[in-house]
Amino acid sequence: MSETIEPRAYSIAQASGALGLCRDSIYKLIRSGALPAKKCGKRTLILVTDLDAYLQSMPSAYEVTAA
Repeated sequence: MSETIEPRAYSIAQASGALGLCRDSIYKLIRSGALPAKKCGKRTLILVTDLDAYLQSMPSAYEVTAA
């Protein structure tokens, strides 16, 4: 039986798909420091825990519309 391995990090393309944002938006978040990233050779990786932390730090839709 094949065991499913959960990813510990996402590529830029995977993070883009997970967040529903374009690649440029992911790179802007990384450059601004809002989304930490790691380098492995030429690849840029985003840890799943860092992606989750970024999502948790975002304001709720209600907070944004009430402001």
